[in-house]
Amino acid sequence: MKWITRARPKIDRIACPWLIKNFVDPDAVFLFVPREEVLQQARELNAIPFDIPGAEYTHIGEECTFDFIVKKHEINDPAIIKMANIIRGADTDQFSLAEQSAGLWAISAGLSYNIQDDQQLLALGMKIYDALYSWAKFLQAEKHTWSPA
Repeated sequence: MKWITRARPKIDRIACPWLIKNFVDPDAVFLFVPREEVLQQARELNAIPFDIPGAEYTHIGEECTFDFIVKKHEINDPAIIKMANIIRGADTDQFSLAEQSAGLWAISAGLSYNIQDDQQLLALGMKIYDALYSWAKFLQAEKHTWSPA
Protein backbone atom coordinates (compact mmCIF):
# COMPACT_ATOMS: atom_id res chain seq x y z
CA MET A 1 0.00 0.00 0.00
CA LYS A 2 1.06 3.61 -0.52
CA TRP A 3 1.27 5.93 2.46
CA ILE A 4 1.64 9.69 2.10
CA THR A 5 2.60 12.55 4.37
CA ARG A 6 4.22 15.97 4.51
CA ALA A 7 7.66 16.54 3.07
CA ARG A 8 10.77 17.06 5.24
CA PRO A 9 10.02 14.30 7.76
CA LYS A 10 11.19 14.36 11.33
CA ILE A 11 10.29 12.29 14.43
CA ASP A 12 6.75 10.95 13.79
CA ARG A 13 6.99 10.97 9.98
CA ILE A 14 9.99 8.67 10.19
CA ALA A 15 8.91 6.65 13.23
CA CYS A 16 5.52 5.87 11.66
CA PRO A 17 6.97 4.44 8.43
CA TRP A 18 9.35 2.34 10.55
CA LEU A 19 6.40 1.03 12.60
CA ILE A 20 4.24 0.45 9.53
CA LYS A 21 6.98 -1.46 7.66
CA ASN A 22 7.83 -3.62 10.67
CA PHE A 23 4.41 -4.27 12.22
CA VAL A 24 1.59 -3.31 9.82
CA ASP A 25 2.46 -3.35 6.11
CA PRO A 26 5.86 -4.77 5.12
CA ASP A 27 5.30 -3.79 1.47
CA ALA A 28 4.46 -0.16 2.27
CA VAL A 29 5.74 2.61 0.02
CA PHE A 30 6.08 6.11 1.49
CA LEU A 31 5.54 9.35 -0.39
CA PHE A 32 6.38 12.86 0.78
CA VAL A 33 4.65 15.89 -0.71
CA PRO A 34 4.07 19.52 0.30
CA ARG A 35 1.67 19.87 3.25
CA GLU A 36 -1.08 21.44 1.18
CA GLU A 37 -1.05 18.55 -1.32
CA VAL A 38 -1.17 15.56 1.04
CA LEU A 39 -4.92 14.90 1.17
CA GLN A 40 -5.49 15.57 -2.53
CA GLN A 41 -2.53 13.42 -3.58
CA ALA A 42 -3.74 10.69 -1.21
CA ARG A 43 -7.05 10.54 -3.08
CA GLU A 44 -5.41 10.66 -6.51
CA LEU A 45 -2.80 8.02 -5.69
CA ASN A 46 -5.04 5.82 -3.51
CA ALA A 47 -2.59 6.34 -0.65
CA ILE A 48 -3.20 6.44 3.10
CA PRO A 49 -2.43 9.91 4.47
CA PHE A 50 -0.72 10.07 7.86
CA ASP A 51 0.51 12.60 10.39
CA ILE A 52 -1.60 15.43 9.01
CA PRO A 53 -4.84 16.98 10.27
CA GLY A 54 -7.86 15.53 8.49
CA ALA A 55 -6.36 12.07 8.15
CA GLU A 56 -7.42 9.02 10.16
CA TYR A 57 -3.78 8.36 11.06
CA THR A 58 -2.83 11.51 12.95
CA HIS A 59 -2.34 13.05 16.38
CA ILE A 60 -5.21 12.64 18.81
CA GLY A 61 -5.13 14.76 21.93
CA GLU A 62 -1.70 14.51 23.58
CA GLU A 63 -0.73 11.46 21.53
CA CYS A 64 1.11 11.42 18.23
CA THR A 65 0.48 9.37 15.10
CA PHE A 66 2.85 6.62 16.26
CA ASP A 67 0.56 6.14 19.29
CA PHE A 68 -2.48 5.97 17.02
CA ILE A 69 -0.92 3.23 14.88
CA VAL A 70 0.07 1.22 17.96
CA LYS A 71 -3.51 1.32 19.23
CA LYS A 72 -5.30 0.86 15.90
CA HIS A 73 -3.20 -2.16 14.96
CA GLU A 74 -3.11 -3.55 18.52
CA ILE A 75 0.68 -3.68 18.73
CA ASN A 76 1.45 -4.93 22.24
CA ASP A 77 5.22 -5.36 22.07
CA PRO A 78 6.65 -3.80 25.30
CA ALA A 79 9.57 -2.34 23.32
CA ILE A 80 7.14 -0.54 21.02
CA ILE A 81 5.24 0.82 24.02
CA LYS A 82 8.55 2.15 25.41
CA MET A 83 9.41 3.67 22.03
CA ALA A 84 5.97 5.29 21.78
CA ASN A 85 6.61 7.24 24.97
CA ILE A 86 10.03 8.41 23.73
CA ILE A 87 8.66 9.36 20.30
CA ARG A 88 5.65 11.17 21.80
CA GLY A 89 7.97 13.21 24.01
CA ALA A 90 10.21 14.14 21.09
CA ASP A 91 7.37 14.83 18.65
CA THR A 92 5.28 16.94 21.03
CA ASP A 93 8.15 18.84 22.68
CA GLN A 94 7.45 17.17 26.03
CA PHE A 95 10.95 15.97 26.81
CA SER A 96 9.97 15.19 30.38
CA LEU A 97 7.99 12.14 29.16
CA ALA A 98 11.19 10.14 28.55
CA GLU A 99 14.83 10.98 29.14
CA GLN A 100 15.62 9.84 25.58
CA SER A 101 13.13 12.22 23.92
CA ALA A 102 15.40 15.28 23.71
CA GLY A 103 18.19 13.22 22.15
CA LEU A 104 15.82 11.70 19.60
CA TRP A 105 14.61 15.19 18.67
CA ALA A 106 18.21 16.45 18.32
CA ILE A 107 19.21 13.54 16.09
CA SER A 108 16.08 13.87 13.96
CA ALA A 109 16.45 17.62 13.53
CA GLY A 110 20.13 17.22 12.64
CA LEU A 111 19.39 14.53 10.05
CA SER A 112 16.71 16.71 8.47
CA TYR A 113 19.11 19.64 8.36
CA ASN A 114 21.90 17.59 6.73
CA ILE A 115 19.86 15.50 4.30
CA GLN A 116 17.66 17.25 1.75
CA ASP A 117 16.28 14.16 -0.05
CA ASP A 118 13.26 12.85 1.88
CA GLN A 119 13.69 9.24 0.73
CA GLN A 120 17.35 9.24 1.79
CA LEU A 121 16.32 10.84 5.08
CA LEU A 122 13.72 8.11 5.59
CA ALA A 123 16.24 5.35 4.83
CA LEU A 124 18.73 6.68 7.38
CA GLY A 125 15.98 7.41 9.90
CA MET A 126 14.74 3.82 9.62
CA LYS A 127 18.18 2.67 10.81
CA ILE A 128 17.90 4.94 13.84
CA TYR A 129 14.54 3.42 14.74
CA ASP A 130 15.95 -0.07 14.22
CA ALA A 131 18.59 0.86 16.79
CA LEU A 132 16.07 2.40 19.18
CA TYR A 133 13.94 -0.74 18.96
CA SER A 134 16.96 -2.95 19.68
CA TRP A 135 17.77 -0.82 22.71
CA ALA A 136 14.16 -0.89 23.93
CA LYS A 137 13.85 -4.65 23.37
CA PHE A 138 17.23 -5.93 24.53
CA LEU A 139 19.47 -3.27 26.06
CA GLN A 140 17.54 -0.99 28.44
CA ALA A 141 19.35 -2.36 31.47
CA GLU A 142 22.80 -2.01 29.90
CA LYS A 143 24.81 0.98 31.11
CA HIS A 144 27.92 2.58 29.71
CA THR A 145 30.33 2.20 32.59
CA TRP A 146 33.81 2.47 31.11
CA SER A 147 35.81 5.32 32.56
CA PRO A 148 39.27 6.33 31.36
CA ALA A 149 40.29 7.41 34.87
